[in-house]
Amino acid sequence: MDTSFPYFNETDYFQFPDVNKANPEGIVGMEGNLSPGMLLSAYRQGIFPWYSEGEPILWWSPDPRMVLFPKNIHISKSMKRTFTKNRFSFSMDNQFREVINSCGGIPRKHEDGTWITSEMKDAYTLLHELGWGHSVEVWDDNELVGGLYGLSIGSVFFGESMFSLKTDASKAAYIFLAQILGQLGFSMIDCQLYTPHLESLGAEKIDRQKYMSLLNKGLEAETRRGKWNNLIDCKGTARRATTS
Repeated sequence: MDTSFPYFNETDYFQFPDVNKANPEGIVGMEGNLSPGMLLSAYRQGIFPWYSEGEPILWWSPDPRMVLFPKNIHISKSMKRTFTKNRFSFSMDNQFREVINSCGGIPRKHEDGTWITSEMKDAYTLLHELGWGHSVEVWDDNELVGGLYGLSIGSVFFGESMFSLKTDASKAAYIFLAQILGQLGFSMIDCQLYTPHLESLGAEKIDRQKYMSLLNKGLEAETRRGKWNNLIDCKGTARRATTS
């Protein structure tokens, strides 16, 4: 942890540079730490960390931004069959650490290594324990075969990464999350950066100005903190839940 920055608790607020002053690549600043307050402050200001092991923390606000509006989730015919046949079962917040470890350990095409450092795993697991971080787990019988994780603030879910050990498992996790969040009244899933995979599922690019407007509106909603394993029933349908 960078000792030139204090440790920020979840109730602390750190003011980042204006996102409109980001460089052409979308970098707002560097250094700092991954303490709860600094991370939560970053997301509330439209910023997220992304860097590699051994490098300083880089803070990003890309323009354009990739987002999904839950109502726009695209479910292909093949994925509809996957859900109809109950090929997978789902849970939430039951195996957060296992999900983030898998996201960091699965080799990906065109990527050398992983950006999910050991420091990031610890930081996001702590946010999960504090009630801000959440995971979706995809099961084939009793085997964890896919999932994703991210943060929830207000009516915005900030997606971080997903993994798949079997065909369509990560797609199933993403579709499941979008449907649950849609039922719960969430306004947006922040996907951060463009990928063809996300675009095929209904995500789209929006400019930074529109993103910040939607983000600020979403932050006005109450945050559903705590474990989300009680938000769904045995059929995977969202239950009513109190907010805090």
